[in-house]
Amino acid sequence: MTIDFKLNGADVSIDVDPRTPLLEVLRNDLELNGPKFGCGLAQCGACAVLLDGTSLRSCVLPVQSVAGKEITTLEGLGTESSPHPLQAAFIELQALQCGYCASGIITTAAAFLEESPSPTDDEIKQALSGHLCRCGAQPRMVKAVARAAGRMRGDKS
Repeated sequence: MTIDFKLNGADVSIDVDPRTPLLEVLRNDLELNGPKFGCGLAQCGACAVLLDGTSLRSCVLPVQSVAGKEITTLEGLGTESSPHPLQAAFIELQALQCGYCASGIITTAAAFLEESPSPTDDEIKQALSGHLCRCGAQPRMVKAVARAAGRMRGDKS
């Protein structure tokens, strides 16, 4: 079956079993490396992508459910020469260690900041609480999200 959707701003048409998890299609067929396979049960968040601006777990999302919709992955948030404020803040504050969870956390944070442009640290922690990270970089991640929020509001920091 052919599934048509928008991926990182570009139209995509792919012939695939409609029950195939979106994560498989993104990684195996469309060769994107941002979303990661972690648990396969929508519990760790490594596979999170934005579906029409909402953070969802792509490991359990059948590709047929994205037909006619817009998917944004880490690769679609910004570019190397013009990174999204979250990407820039994560790099500046070295808010990663192994980086396995980063794609899901950053995409989820992007959706969160659209809804909450002036979050407190506790609100940031709550927004990211569904993501599993074992590296110990969570305090720097919270600072990076706060820094990006400020920049997105126009603060000079």
